[in-house]
Amino acid sequence: MFNIMIVEDNTNIRKLMKARLEQEGYAVLQAENGEAALDVLDNHHIDLIISDIMMPYMDGYELTKSLREADFNMPILMVTAKEAFEDKEKGFLSGTDDYMVKPIDVNEMILRVAALLRRARIAAEHKIIIGDVVLNYDTLTVTTKDKVYELPKKEFYLLFKLLSYPKQIFTRQQLMDEIWGMDVDIDERTVDGHIKKIRKKFEDLEEFKIITIRGLGYKAEKNV
Repeated sequence: MFNIMIVEDNTNIRKLMKARLEQEGYAVLQAENGEAALDVLDNHHIDLIISDIMMPYMDGYELTKSLREADFNMPILMVTAKEAFEDKEKGFLSGTDDYMVKPIDVNEMILRVAALLRRARIAAEHKIIIGDVVLNYDTLTVTTKDKVYELPKKEFYLLFKLLSYPKQIFTRQQLMDEIWGMDVDIDERTVDGHIKKIRKKFEDLEEFKIITIRGLGYKAEKNV
């Protein structure tokens, strides 16, 4: 069971979030401000934090920044009435993973929580499991029922990135920036070439497919 901490000074909002999260089977702890949240963390393992920004004693920005500086890497979802770009930018720069603006849809909150926990698990374990297929980031391998594939680094990183965010569209430029970084000797055809090689190797697998989005880039879809 995942432990989720709600950091919010509004009692009614805390109760609403807690009730909805518990419906989904999460264990919920509560704190009314950042200082109280740090006290909770001294005594409990927390898998994810949902935090307001404007709170007395220690606000959400300060809490997030202090946790990142102390090497706490759990996902943090900021929930706030502050919707200006500058406020969101400050939140992400302080270390938050996601951002929702009040009044929030608690059902959307549940979807975001599930997505953040999934990504955190992938990052911690360095593995993606899709049916009988296992991608292991540490060994750059893809294991199926019949075979273990040792992929070149760039091919593996590309596949791992797409399967970490199924159904999310990535432009060729985004993939170039993340996988190849400052390498100036590549262009969009390099991405296309690597995608072609990946598809060829795994064309018989039913567990996932890489889809071309014309004029944009690529996305992966899981079939399990």
